[in-house]
Amino acid sequence: MRLKHTYSLWFAALSVALLVFFALDICSGSIWLLSDGLWSWSDGLTDLGHNIFVQLRLPRAITAILAGAALSVSGLMMQTLFRNPLAGPYILGVSSGAGLGVALVTMCSTMLGFQLVALGQVAVATSAVIGAAAVLLLVLAVARKVKNNVSLLIVGMMIGSIAGALVSLIQNFANPDALKLFIVWTLGSLSSVGWNELLILSITILTGAVMVLTLVKPLNGLLLGENYARALGVNIERTRRMIVIATCLLAGGITAFCGPIAFVGVAVPHIARGLFRTSNHRTTVAGTALVGANLLLVCDIICNLFTYPLPISTTSALFGAPVIIWIIVKR
Repeated sequence: MRLKHTYSLWFAALSVALLVFFALDICSGSIWLLSDGLWSWSDGLTDLGHNIFVQLRLPRAITAILAGAALSVSGLMMQTLFRNPLAGPYILGVSSGAGLGVALVTMCSTMLGFQLVALGQVAVATSAVIGAAAVLLLVLAVARKVKNNVSLLIVGMMIGSIAGALVSLIQNFANPDALKLFIVWTLGSLSSVGWNELLILSITILTGAVMVLTLVKPLNGLLLGENYARALGVNIERTRRMIVIATCLLAGGITAFCGPIAFVGVAVPHIARGLFRTSNHRTTVAGTALVGANLLLVCDIICNLFTYPLPISTTSALFGAPVIIWIIVKR
């Protein structure tokens, strides 16, 4: 009873914090939304303030919640699958595959005389999805042949290394303007997601979230090791494929629209386990999602305190890197 009471308190505190940070994120930016120029205390928001709120701030804040929750939960699943505290959502090469797809559109297509990048965010997001999906198919093909999780982890890392090497090769021959566009994408941003992109992103994340909910019991079984999990009736091969697909939907969808966001998927699961004092995925999945959403909202608020907003990966690294150092020193 005491544990359940503790869990309830943490969930309530994190939920209240989420609402507070959500409101602060909407108001924060180069222009404070409640300033006298945008807010009339008798009539509310002006037309300009309303446009900033609806078209810029609100989708950005919702994207921060989705991104923080999705990356954190996918990192939790990777750490459970590979029994590695430093595993993250990008460990199977999803980010590298998405980066290769974006590199082909932003740099390689320009070199060949095609102006695919002129299509804007749609072309970039589509190319990232295709790149991440290509890596997913390769990893799933390997998963059918390789029965050992460590071997699958190594193969995923090697696929990511190959994609990264191809990106470096393309960068070597790219023109400066295309190279700058690609580098900006790699830094990560929540501001490029509008309502149309947010609809697609929400559907992708919701699909991955439903898959995660069906995996709670098998994930708990994997905590005991594969042999114990099999004894409990867990289909290891099917569970592994489902975890890989769910991770690629969650992490790949966020990467496609927001770019790579560093450290969140690695650090947040440890923070959630420390708060809730349990490894039971019935608790940690929801707790990790809440902590991740809060953390990325805070990171976005800090980014927007500057005249020129910082890349989201900059602030997430400042939060995440100390946690990872702590994990290495402790373990």
